[in-house]
Amino acid sequence: MDLNSLHSIYFLGIGGIGMSALALYFNDLGVDVHGYDRVITPLSRRLETEGMTIHYEEDIDRIPEYIDLVILTPAIPEEHKELHYFRKYNYPILKRSEVLGLLTNDKYTIAVAGTHGKTSITSLIAHIFKTAQKDFRAFVGGVSKNYNSNYIAHGQPVVMIVEADEYDRSFLRLHPNMAVITSMDADHLDIYIDRQNLQKSFNEFVGQIGENGYLIHKPGLEFHAAGSVKKSAYDISQAPHKARNIRVYNGVFHFDLVVDNEVIEGISFGLPGRYNIENALAASIAAKKSGISAKAIRKALSSYEGVQRRFDFRVRTEKVVYIDDYAHHPEELTACISAVRELYPRKKVTGIFQPHLYSRTRDFAQGFANSLESLLDDIILLDIYPAREKPIEGVSSEMIYDKISKKPKALCTKADLPEELDRHEFDILLTLGAGDIDQLVEPIEKHLKSKYKVA
Repeated sequence: MDLNSLHSIYFLGIGGIGMSALALYFNDLGVDVHGYDRVITPLSRRLETEGMTIHYEEDIDRIPEYIDLVILTPAIPEEHKELHYFRKYNYPILKRSEVLGLLTNDKYTIAVAGTHGKTSITSLIAHIFKTAQKDFRAFVGGVSKNYNSNYIAHGQPVVMIVEADEYDRSFLRLHPNMAVITSMDADHLDIYIDRQNLQKSFNEFVGQIGENGYLIHKPGLEFHAAGSVKKSAYDISQAPHKARNIRVYNGVFHFDLVVDNEVIEGISFGLPGRYNIENALAASIAAKKSGISAKAIRKALSSYEGVQRRFDFRVRTEKVVYIDDYAHHPEELTACISAVRELYPRKKVTGIFQPHLYSRTRDFAQGFANSLESLLDDIILLDIYPAREKPIEGVSSEMIYDKISKKPKALCTKADLPEELDRHEFDILLTLGAGDIDQLVEPIEKHLKSKYKVA
């Protein structure tokens, strides 16, 4: 399909983070964009302000008469009325991943994959390119705080920077010239069954890197890349590409980076957590290999503000700190809460965690309990956010709750959270999870600012 000749596109699930970035891209091209989503969110509202037409109930009467292409997210259930309509009348339907594959097929593509960190690294690379005034298009799995968008662009689409999602093997639609791989921890076991199958898919992805391409990866990850692919390992302290002279002044990391045997000195980086230094390192390697200067990289890292819902400070006072984070895997919880402990070593930390997916809760209940209990002082568990899944018998947040035995804990619904929160005393509050817990962030922020009289 020639995506350059489209006049009208319909998105089923337009408000999702990946779908909305594609919608913004096509809207930029002047394509007439319509769509459906289940809930109204800040992202969908933004699309409407950009001129796109969206409705929020399954209603085939709201579908425009002429549609050249339907783009589908995996989150849409098979029984969806509009999906049935499009299939009945043989509309051309493509998955989001298929469209991304077609868009990048004839462009120089930098793809960022891995079970953790890919959103931050993708946004970092995009910010470095933007700072250096390089021509590109970027599709990010989160909203960049620098640009208030998950779609970032400059000049012509010479380079495509994409977040490569392993869910549903979506990243196998991509054939990048450069790939970054951060991690291959067990996840999405509803798709992969076990870690071996997950690793197999990552190796397939690596096998699709173009001739004379680049693979940037954490040490210890085993890949079988083509002989012409150049590998670069990165690690905060032990790989050929590394950070050094790490120190903290007034809550800000300062460090130097060693990239391709060049030292980029005097970087100041406002994001907490040593894992974010590693993210900055990976992005800097990708930028350097794309011809961007050390000076531009230093400038970009120093002005980088992060991604919404990635260690996102919402309230920051001497009395109380509130941080929101997307962490939804035991390793991500450990990384986030450990970074909080490094910043605030003697403070009482309460965490509100919303498990994401029944299958992930079933597979990692013990890991979630271990991460929460070992690092938090006080734990509040919300109901599971099901996303695309139907309930699994016997699987609920109570599975995690029952495995926590040494720390104060509570189970509650989203509706009961304000009342529950008032029963807890804390210095630091965290909201954690990848579901619709994001809808609670602004109310919690307003409540804390009112309670502690924060302007």
